[in-house]
Amino acid sequence: MAKNKDKASTNGGTIALNKRARHEYHIDRRFEAGIALQGWEVKALRAGRINFGDSYAIIKDREIYLFGTSIPPLISASTHVLANDRRTRKLLLNRHEIDELIGAVERKGYTLVPTAMYWKQNHVKVEIGLAKGKKAHDKRETEKERDWNREKQRIMNARNT
Repeated sequence: MAKNKDKASTNGGTIALNKRARHEYHIDRRFEAGIALQGWEVKALRAGRINFGDSYAIIKDREIYLFGTSIPPLISASTHVLANDRRTRKLLLNRHEIDELIGAVERKGYTLVPTAMYWKQNHVKVEIGLAKGKKAHDKRETEKERDWNREKQRIMNARNT
């Protein structure tokens, strides 16, 4: 008899979100990539130990790597391993996706920004955004629009009661 697991278990759900990326970049396209992790890193992710805010993806030797992500090790899980919590981790994509990303970064001036890390079945996936940086006036515009939508929602709720 198969067991049904809900979304709140470790098999489904968000590990980390990069909210700063949405604030500082216009994200045009999103790609789902696997990530090469060591065993102690997976255990630490299951415990929710990750700092994802300063991360970015780099291209090196026609491969894509996640740089700047900190996964601090658990004390009990990594007693026999010398853990480097800020090591560069390889992202796993199809060749045509890698070629497309390399072309966009080198020719069009895009940046690769990780936006989310989540569980998909028993695998850790990273969502990579093909992004361009926002200017200061774009950030203010986004903030004004968000405030106006919030105010508009308050007015509609007050009118309905």
